[in-house]
Amino acid sequence: MDHKEIAEQIFLAGVESVLPERLIVNKMEIKDNSLVIGQLTFHLNEIDKIYVIGAGKASATMGAEVEKILGSRITEGHIVVKYGHSCKLDYIKISEAGHPLPDSNGFKATEQILKIAEKATKNDLVICLLSGGGSSLLADFPDGTSPEEMIKINNLLVNSGAVITEMNAVRKHLSKVKGGQLARVVYPATLVNLILSDVPGDPLDVIASGPSVPDPTTFDQAISVLEKFKLTKSVSPGILKYLKEGAASKREETPKQGDVVFENVYNLLIGNNLMALEATKQKALEFNIN
Repeated sequence: MDHKEIAEQIFLAGVESVLPERLIVNKMEIKDNSLVIGQLTFHLNEIDKIYVIGAGKASATMGAEVEKILGSRITEGHIVVKYGHSCKLDYIKISEAGHPLPDSNGFKATEQILKIAEKATKNDLVICLLSGGGSSLLADFPDGTSPEEMIKINNLLVNSGAVITEMNAVRKHLSKVKGGQLARVVYPATLVNLILSDVPGDPLDVIASGPSVPDPTTFDQAISVLEKFKLTKSVSPGILKYLKEGAASKREETPKQGDVVFENVYNLLIGNNLMALEATKQKALEFNIN
């Protein structure tokens, strides 16, 4: 075997270790009339309805594996993916939308995802599938603004030089789903998030803008980001007005650590860059490469 073939095998070992279908199968199964997800066990006879939602470039493939396991037990579902990343599903609707900038399809899909989340009641289970690209694909806009204004501010942020945490501080405060707000919508139902991370360090509040985790940022910080990158005069008056109203406590803040909405929320990191690197390392060791 030549060096090129060895390099290919090492590379493929890393890729295969984080294939969505493999990760879902490793984390989810039905056993003795119970749904087992990682260390969690849900008795199916105690669940009224199961909803599946999600966003991200790999979420359709994740959804396909969830369908294989749950099948007709899925009451309803909707996933939004990047153009060209969908696949055929039987119980979960798929929408394709813009990435890295949101578009009209993303706004429509997110609206439908939120409508499904709002249906969930105390004895229901919501499974959310998140992967890279979720921040752009989960696209909505605050009261008093328009999709066009959100597309503009996303474009400004992407080209401003702001790091992902700074961009997300703004995005979270112009959304009804990001920054822990999906958990707020789903509560009091149980929300299980299966997360495939492409963010170094795997900060859950950053991946897909943290729709299911407490948000450490504030409206004031969102405004500070715009000021830092001299964007306050470039964003629309409606966007700036909304953020200033939030800073003045006229808009509801994103949910923080200890909020009751996170009582029934479980976040499971099922794959990340480190997992892929570890697989490549193990494969390299087979060829005595270190």
